[in-house]
Amino acid sequence: MTIYVDADACPVVHIVEHLAAGYHVPCVLLCDTNHILHSNYSEVIVVGAGADAVDFKLITFLKPGDICVTQDYGVAAMALGKGCSCIHQNGKWYTNENIDQMLMERHLAKKARRSSKKYHLKGPARRTEEDDMRFAESFEKMLCRALNI
Repeated sequence: MTIYVDADACPVVHIVEHLAAGYHVPCVLLCDTNHILHSNYSEVIVVGAGADAVDFKLITFLKPGDICVTQDYGVAAMALGKGCSCIHQNGKWYTNENIDQMLMERHLAKKARRSSKKYHLKGPARRTEEDDMRFAESFEKMLCRALNI
């Protein structure tokens, strides 16, 4: 098992690495040339800056039983299709039971944005320490489950 992180602007990389190291699980961070990362624990793979280049590269590496950390619902759907566990940076697990609804909501939001010039979404709320703690707890549960601990 390997943990793969869609690491472009991912706020939980340090939490993932800390827990991966604690459980001795290999970790791979994928980023594009606009977000070059350095790590003392993880392997870092830098991909060209094309649209969705990191997403498609990440999917090519995934094998059944791996864990994928991403905020992209499309990547999550493909990861689930390959038999991987998948988690959002907010700690929510993507599952075969919830991914279709999440993809539909994303589609409807995009459709609404295109249909109205007045439709403006606020960006995500500022990340808090509680958000990090929630993610860490949820990710550790996923990790333990994948390791059968």
